[in-house]
Amino acid sequence: MTFPPSLNLFLIVISISPVETNSLSPAVFAALAMLVCAAIPAALFTVNVWLFRRPGVAWNKRPLPPISVLIPARNEEHSISAAMASVLASRGVDLELIVLDDDSTDGTAELVRAVAAVDSRVRLEAAPGLPEGWNGKQHACWKLASLATREVFCFLDADVRVGTEALYRMVSELNYLKADEAERSLVSGFPRQETVGFLEWLLLPLIHFILLGFLPLAGERWSGRSEFAAGCGQFLMVRREPYFASGGHAAIRATMHDGLLLPQLLRRHGFRTSVYDLTRDAVCRMYRSADEVWQGLAKNATEGMASPRRLPVFTTLLLLGQVLPGVLAICAWAAQDWSAFNLSLAALVLGYGIRVISAWRYRQSWRGAVLHPLGVLLLLVLEWYALRSKAAGRPANWKQRAYRMG
Repeated sequence: MTFPPSLNLFLIVISISPVETNSLSPAVFAALAMLVCAAIPAALFTVNVWLFRRPGVAWNKRPLPPISVLIPARNEEHSISAAMASVLASRGVDLELIVLDDDSTDGTAELVRAVAAVDSRVRLEAAPGLPEGWNGKQHACWKLASLATREVFCFLDADVRVGTEALYRMVSELNYLKADEAERSLVSGFPRQETVGFLEWLLLPLIHFILLGFLPLAGERWSGRSEFAAGCGQFLMVRREPYFASGGHAAIRATMHDGLLLPQLLRRHGFRTSVYDLTRDAVCRMYRSADEVWQGLAKNATEGMASPRRLPVFTTLLLLGQVLPGVLAICAWAAQDWSAFNLSLAALVLGYGIRVISAWRYRQSWRGAVLHPLGVLLLLVLEWYALRSKAAGRPANWKQRAYRMG
């Protein structure tokens, strides 16, 4: 019988990790705890890596609906031209492209205006002033939705470049309908992340690690429960009627994390959502400096992992399962405690196994995979920083605007 690669890895690790029942030292107990904490994400990853697939094509004969591609842009002159060019090169879809200039102080508007002058599919709009109590991106997306004329909205970040088939594949998934299934109302995808700087390649690949190691995608696929919702704010595609019926971005106006909260919102209103792997169909350089990485991840943290109830659990699982096994393996080797050594080594191999498979499958930096324990440790520091900042009432600063974290 042939097993998936990560399951083969797990079986090999268990087979080389004997524990003598008469030698349960404190180090062995610690190593057992580490192995359990490493096995949990390894087991979920084994299943999720098959469920988290590339979007398909038009499997049925329903006509594809037209799309409004909606890009909120605030000081995006370094990326907006490439984003627009990639959208306009899309094949197989009827689209309009609306870019909302959100009070940019650089050349964003001029770049969009030049493209709109030669392509009638492109419109440049200006955002009104940001109302009290709104996050800038959520307000821009809500305004864009009111300007859109098509049946399907595709909210796209200005630093994303889509492949020629990306929109076609995603709207095909949105449009796909089995006789025994409810119609999808929202689909989202995770682009391949370009990582150049140290913190980029150390931390950003952990987005996939947390998603596939700790969220049961079987629940996301086959359950309508909001706690199984997942999505990426870089690429969100949603039908017009469910969007407005659920309240859309206006219902999450004060939040920082529409990638997670918009799918949750639609699920709470009874609509179906799905998440896909866009590694082969879109690319994004999310941040361009170490400060942007830190502030960008921290601004979303308390609406995801860094809540008072979740973060202690994640800290325990990640410290024991990903950070400490290597330390214990070295100490056990020095003490010649071979039971503890074998168990801690097994935990270490499981954690690295996930990262190696992720680096290969999702085209991530191998340097980040090699420094996996350090990346996880730094991620936990960032999450606790975000939680403490929220508790202290310190604002999150993003795009020259300050927001309360929460």
